[in-house]
Amino acid sequence: MEFKRLEKNLMDIIAEQQLKLGYRSEKVRLYYPLSSLEGLLGTQCTAEEMKTYLKEFCHEEKERLGEIKISEEKERFCFLIPPEGSDYIHEHAEGTEFLSEFLSAVQRHGCTFDDILCVFKKYSGCVHAEETEQGEFDYLLYFEDGVPDDFLYCLAKEGEHMIYHRFTREDYRDFNF
Repeated sequence: MEFKRLEKNLMDIIAEQQLKLGYRSEKVRLYYPLSSLEGLLGTQCTAEEMKTYLKEFCHEEKERLGEIKISEEKERFCFLIPPEGSDYIHEHAEGTEFLSEFLSAVQRHGCTFDDILCVFKKYSGCVHAEETEQGEFDYLLYFEDGVPDDFLYCLAKEGEHMIYHRFTREDYRDFNF
């Protein structure tokens, strides 16, 4: 089983958290539904089968992220990353320049879609941008070639602020936006 996408996703989410809230050497809990893990691992399986895969993942990641604890309830998996995992991510996270600039733009009062689009275009000439009409959010942005990241950013205007959610391609598809 190839775990690189799962490892990268964990690291990306924790790096995002550290950029937003500040870095602390602490435990982090992340929750994934079975379907998200299947997408990241490129497999379809039962929760029991996933537990087996995740034991192997934890073994492979122990040197980098420490002893990860995983629990599961009703096909929802909790990853408990120890403080040494947070430390490793803080020291080794790659490609956070874009995310840092994106977060600065989103947090600014009066931020517009054009402001955010400028940040995306600063980091790539392959930006997909569209206005949506499905009601959940107003805009969809992503890097067509997956560089500097492969998340899909869903943005909504709320008063004088822009809010966002970012999804893997598989999760975005599964939500049927």
